[in-house]
This record gives sequence, C-alpha cells and structure tokens, in this order.
Amino acid sequence: ENILPLLTSNRTSANDSLLIFAKLLCEQNQKLGLAYIGDGSQGSEAEWRFLRLDGFHFDQSWQRHDQIRQRVSVKSLFNFIFRAGSVIRLHIVGYEGLEVINPDGSSEDLEDEARKGRWKQEDRDGYWKVMQKYIGSDVTSLVTLPVLIFEPMTMLQKMAELMEYSHLLDLADECEDPYMRLVYASSFFISVYFAFQRTWKPFNPILGETYEMVNHGGITFISEQVSHHPPMSAGHAENEHFIYDITSKVKTKFLGNSIDIYPVGRTRLTLKKDGVVLDLAPPPTKVNNLIFGRTWVDSPGDMVLTNLTTGDKVVLYFQPCGWFGSGRYEVDGYVYNSAEEPKILMTGKWNESMSYQPCDSEGEPLPGTELKEVWRVADVPENDKFQYTHFAHKINSFDTAPKKLLASDSRLRPDRYALEQGDLSKAGFEKSSLEERQRDEKKNRVAKGQEFTPRWFDKTDEICPTTWDDLEVYRYNGKYTEHRAAVDNSDSVEAIDVKSIEFNPWQYENLAAA
Repeated sequence: ENILPLLTSNRTSANDSLLIFAKLLCEQNQKLGLAYIGDGSQGSEAEWRFLRLDGFHFDQSWQRHDQIRQRVSVKSLFNFIFRAGSVIRLHIVGYEGLEVINPDGSSEDLEDEARKGRWKQEDRDGYWKVMQKYIGSDVTSLVTLPVLIFEPMTMLQKMAELMEYSHLLDLADECEDPYMRLVYASSFFISVYFAFQRTWKPFNPILGETYEMVNHGGITFISEQVSHHPPMSAGHAENEHFIYDITSKVKTKFLGNSIDIYPVGRTRLTLKKDGVVLDLAPPPTKVNNLIFGRTWVDSPGDMVLTNLTTGDKVVLYFQPCGWFGSGRYEVDGYVYNSAEEPKILMTGKWNESMSYQPCDSEGEPLPGTELKEVWRVADVPENDKFQYTHFAHKINSFDTAPKKLLASDSRLRPDRYALEQGDLSKAGFEKSSLEERQRDEKKNRVAKGQEFTPRWFDKTDEICPTTWDDLEVYRYNGKYTEHRAAVDNSDSVEAIDVKSIEFNPWQYENLAAA
C-alpha cells in the first residue's frame, strides 16, 4: 500500500513506475537484483544491469540512445520482472529448494508443471542421488548421464547443424552493402537456435572422433574432438563464398533443477569476396526443469557479431522468457557502423523468423521503408520424437556422407545408432563400452609418454579471452581438404556399404575394447 500512490501519481512516468515496481520486487525477492545507471534524459546514455542472485546472472549491460533504450530495455525489464511470478520452490522430501519454472503459465500452474517431465520416479531418484553433490559445479565432464536423456546425435554433428541456412552466408558474401552483410550473417547465426531449443542432450564425442558433411550448399564440413579434458571440439566449413572456423568449449554451472551453459568458444567467419572477417560472441544458455517439470531452454542476453575488418557490428538482444511466456523467443537489436550509430533495426523470434528495416540515428524506422523478412524457419516434421528438423535427419543419414567416410565419423557410433533405433538398453551398453575404451586408451597413451594429436586441426599458441574463461585456439591445418581431394579424384576407391564400417577413432587401433 505504500508504493501504490507512487505508481499512480501523475508525476510518475510509466518508465519510473516500472523501476519502482522492480525495486519493490527486489526487496521482496532476494533472488532478483536490479540496477539502473543514467538520468534517462533525451539523448543521454544509460545502462541497465540485471542480476539473478542464485548463480545465473544476466549481467547484460548495453548503452543506447534514450529512444532505443525505451524500445528494447523497458520491454526486457518487464519480461524479466514478471518471470519472478512463474517460479516455485519444491518442498518434496529430498528435493527441497529446487526451482520449477513454467514458461507458459503463472504461479497457479506450477504445481501441475512440477509433476510433468520425462523422468520416471525411480530414474529421477537415482539421478538426483548422483547429481546433488555437484550443485554449483561445472559438470561438463564430471558425471556419466543416463541414455534416456540423450538424442541420437553427437556434439560434432550439432556443430554441423548450423549449416542448414548457409545460403544466408552466400548472400552476405555477394552483398555490397556492409550493413546488410551483417543482417544476413547475424540471421544465419540466429537460425541455429531453433535446433538448440531441443532439450535432449547430444552425446559427448570420443577423443579423435570426427564428423564429415558434403552434399549441402557446396560445403565441405569437418569437425573433430581435439581434447577430452576439458572437452573441446574444432570445426571447419568452406564453400566458394565463405570459410567458417570454430573452436568450441563450454563451461557449466549445475543448479539442481537447471543448468547454466556458458559458451567459451571462438567463431570466425571469413567472406571470400572482400576478405571480411566476422567474430561471434553468443549469449549464455539456461536449461530449465532438468528433473521436475518439462525441460525448456532460454538464452537471454546479447549476441554480438563484429566485423573485425571495419568495426561495424550487430547487437541482438535475446529477451528472457516472462510470465505467461511473454518475450519468449523474441530477439531485438541493431546493426551499427564503426561509430556505433544504428543503421538497421532487426527484430523477430529465434524459433520463427528474423526481419530488418533501415533506421535513423535514433533507431527509428526510416520513412517510406518497411520490415522485410530475411530468414524463416523451414517446415519441420510433425510429432518427431526428438523434435528433429528435416536437415537434422539428413545430418544423421549417410546422404550427406562423403565418398570413403572416415572410420572415426559420429554416424558410425554404435550407441548413437542404437538410440536412433529406439534400443535404449543397447545404447546404454554401447555408450559404457566406448567410455571404458576411451579410459583404456588414455592409460595406454600415458604409459607410453605420448600426447594425443588431432589429425585435422593444430593447437596454436593463441589464447582467446572470453567473458567466462580463456580459450586455447585450434586452427584448421588444411589436411582434410587434401585428403578429400585425393579420395574424390581417385578411381580406385571401392564402393562399400558405409554402414558396415566399424567406428574407430582410436589412436591405438589394436587396443581391445572393454
């Protein structure tokens, strides 16, 4: 009752009312923190800073002209505030304090939400006994997880899934307008989030495992697991228009019924026509309701794509999911020139489409222009068990496999294939066998005083700092291009059934499987 007169006063603006309400929520809910810096006057710079004090924090700040801040920041704040209304803490014996978050409803629906999910009670209890001691820890490679939460795909294949809408990069390379070039390229990086919303876990690759892909957009793609502890992958894709290179590593923080995933990686995109190099900094991801409730994914924060050649950049803000799903999937932002003046506004939903429109220096749409769609998600199969797209099924198939597939390819993993066929028991057995053999391989290597050396990527001396950790960079060495050319040009390669190839990423091929 003390704050109501302030909220309804004629002297209190809608923006100030929102801030007052936020402060009240902060006082009532110790899990939510909010700071606002700047007087908000016309043309002034301002900074919003959001904090969740339970371990996952947005800590996303940005500077905008006032009108741009009004459009993006207040909307984000509103969605963020009302998320507090859709959280419940469990009081079930053994699970006290775990949070269930309902992305689609209010707090009234949360008890029903907590009863949903893919876990059977006995599986949930067993999983929790193992995992509860890791709360607050990075669990990237600490624990062995049950097959029932996996999808029949590895992380190396998931890296290739980004290539579905590679035609956007072809358009970026052909484009003469430097700002539209960023529109195309950023939409390409947005497009993969439709696949990232799947809540099944991909298999961790075995050290030395690879994935090859051809027959899509003129692209040759190769990825390789280059490190086991910490788990790291490297990937390279190339066609006549672009070169894509990534060193991928993640850090995690397990919070009980959720996990935060921080992208400690480096992604570089080179457009061949002008030699422009783009650098990607993606937002973190949060996977909610791991044990209780329906698992769902959110990625609130900034995605920044910078033209390292010119200094132009695009900043796209992923809205946090709010009450009754408000703001969920929404993306808003601008393409800026090197002087940080907005040139093109972008808006859309990462699970549907992205659009753009030229704007003035205040971020307002230019007269006589209209929103134009640049990307829309392709039709997807109905009622697919793993929510796969048609392209995801192609990635798992041998239709995208090259001539003479490497024996280390992810498609050949027996655990992945068994899961794809619906045989969870065999998938679990094969997964354990592969993990045991990987441990034996390491013991053998240590006994010989040897280190693992990737085939297709070289470890460099370059250390790339990121928001969450430093990264050792791996660089594509070009040997796969030579290998592929030699195989494709050879008439002596016999036609064989690729499904008959035994999965073999091992350095010591004669090491007996456990």
